[in-house]
Amino acid sequence: MTVGRDTIVVAASAGGVEALRVLLGTLPAELPAAVLVAPHLPPRDGGGLAGVLDRAGPLKAVPAEDAATVEHGHVYVARPGHHLLVHDGRIRLSHGPRHHGHRPAADPLFISAALDAGVRVAGVVLSGALDDGARGCVAVEGRGGAVAVQDPAEAAFPGMPSAALEAVPNAAVLPVRELAGWLVRQTRTPVITEGEADDAEIRREISRLLPGPDPAEPDGALAGLGCPECGGAMYERAGHYVCRVGHAWSGESFVDAQSDAVERALWVAVQRLEERVRILDRMAGRRFAAREEAARAREALDTIRVLQVQVGGGDGSLLAR
Repeated sequence: MTVGRDTIVVAASAGGVEALRVLLGTLPAELPAAVLVAPHLPPRDGGGLAGVLDRAGPLKAVPAEDAATVEHGHVYVARPGHHLLVHDGRIRLSHGPRHHGHRPAADPLFISAALDAGVRVAGVVLSGALDDGARGCVAVEGRGGAVAVQDPAEAAFPGMPSAALEAVPNAAVLPVRELAGWLVRQTRTPVITEGEADDAEIRREISRLLPGPDPAEPDGALAGLGCPECGGAMYERAGHYVCRVGHAWSGESFVDAQSDAVERALWVAVQRLEERVRILDRMAGRRFAAREEAARAREALDTIRVLQVQVGGGDGSLLAR
């Protein structure tokens, strides 16, 4: 069967709300496609972004509802704390493992849409830091879909569009005001939906986010690394890392999350050492050995504080909390 691309998936993070408003404000009311948006939301957004986007243009924007049928002319916005997926033509909300430290994240949406709609998918990556969405763009292109990115020179935070462009060099690169026209052309571009090959790898990945039997061990080799989210063993496949639970990372987001984990560990160490110094000082009047132990604890505390400054970029910012 020959149809146009009628499933539009959009990724946005830092600096992306204004880009989303501009994009949706320039799409026509009669758009023969559904738009699904996976921004990096704060935990208590409460549907506020959907309201903002609903006022941006003629398309109806709503918070995504689990099991709702995907309809043309609507914008579905991910809910805080839930991945937004497409499965069997319906929206699925998942409280499954975070990707790149985010839930919702762009990669699960893009990958699920590529699996469900194949060549009928058009993916767009807007402003944001790091590289969420890049793997999703590879999945979209690999299944015959089309990919575009906001021109990194225009984006407030060029990391996400730049990473997507590096992963999919043939992606269209456009200012945000021209992306709407590109999407309209995609909805009018005939694509053939018969004979699309199944992809066991991405099907297995999406199955980890949907309710069902316990998933199999992740593909790939044990990486000898611990997950920054849960501490579990990590498996590596083509520069992508996933733990047994299903937390997924690119190399860049893994390093970023690891820095946060180191910072948290340092603060725990500071707290414990400060407590140790206080209790040993109280004991010092009764035990001579306590004075020596308190001195050693202070030395260790000084070492930890030096490490904190180094992790914080050498400016002492971590100590100013």
